[in-house]
Amino acid sequence: MIIPERMSVYINSLDTGNGTFLDMLEQSALADHVPIIRKDMQSFLKVLLALRQPRRILEVGTAVGFSALLMAQNTAPDCLITTIENYEKRIGPARENFAKAGMEERITLLYGDALTILPTLKENYDFVFMDAAKGQYIHFLPEILRLLSPGGVLVSDNVLQDGNIVESHFAVEQRDRTIYKRMREYLYTLKHTDGLLTSIVAVGDGAAVTVKTG
Repeated sequence: MIIPERMSVYINSLDTGNGTFLDMLEQSALADHVPIIRKDMQSFLKVLLALRQPRRILEVGTAVGFSALLMAQNTAPDCLITTIENYEKRIGPARENFAKAGMEERITLLYGDALTILPTLKENYDFVFMDAAKGQYIHFLPEILRLLSPGGVLVSDNVLQDGNIVESHFAVEQRDRTIYKRMREYLYTLKHTDGLLTSIVAVGDGAAVTVKTG
């Protein structure tokens, strides 16, 4: 846990939910062990969207579409969302959820490897939500920064890896060391690149909020 469990339970107890459809989708995803953003991250994301008021959003990592729908629900009706998913079995359920929520006109789902798809995108985005394979964040970053508008916001989820990010390399299980190394490189890059302003916050499993200032 990034924050004490009692504190997390208390914070989540204050949550007012996201409406009937999204609340049901969240419960269904959790029951099926599909990863979706945690409740405190949901609240944080909604506040960031209210502050930035984006018109074009890019998401890397769709899963069953929960976060894309959450962003659509908390932005203006003319805000368009492009989301990328590489796991074939989730494409059908995600598209079905978009249709059920009446958001299929606002959300475009692209199936395939983000490393292949990102270079083909031409439009600029004023908000990017990164929630895909954690070991790939550093590889996605150059294209993400190319696509991010000046003044745009990049939100990277799950960057603290349940606290493992602060452990010694030798304390991390060998199977997780590549992800650990790449995430530390990713966070260092976000904090030390000219033209980027980044805050790393202990919400959910850790989030990095980056503004493209240059």
